[in-house]
Amino acid sequence: MSNSSLSELPVIDPGVAPCCPPLTSASLSEEDAVKMAAMFKALSDPVRLRLFSRVASHPDGEACVCDIQDVGVSQPTVSHHLKKLREAGLLASERRGTWVYYRVEPGVLAAMAALLAGAR
Repeated sequence: MSNSSLSELPVIDPGVAPCCPPLTSASLSEEDAVKMAAMFKALSDPVRLRLFSRVASHPDGEACVCDIQDVGVSQPTVSHHLKKLREAGLLASERRGTWVYYRVEPGVLAAMAALLAGAR
C-alpha cells in the first residue's frame, strides 16, 4: 500500500455512522477494508500506539509534541511516527509558534470501535 493511499482517508464525522459495519454483521467492502487496515496498521507499532494514546488521553483533547515525545526514541523518530499517524487519518496537527499540537481526528475511535463491535 502506498503512502498516497494513506493520506486519502476521509475524516469521519462523529455525528455520522462509521464507515464500516461491524465485522460480525457483514463482509467488508474492499474500499472499507483498505481504509480501516491503514488505521490499524498505523497503530500496530508500539511507539505509534503509545503516542496515539498520549494524545487521546490528554486532558485538553490535544497535546503538544513537547508533552508526548518522551517514548524512548529520538525526536526525529517521534516526528516520523506522528507523521504516519496523520497520514493514516488518525491524528490532526496544528503548528503554534515553534510547537506542533496533535488531536485525534473526530470519529476515528468510534469508527474503529464500531468495526470491532460484536466481535466474539
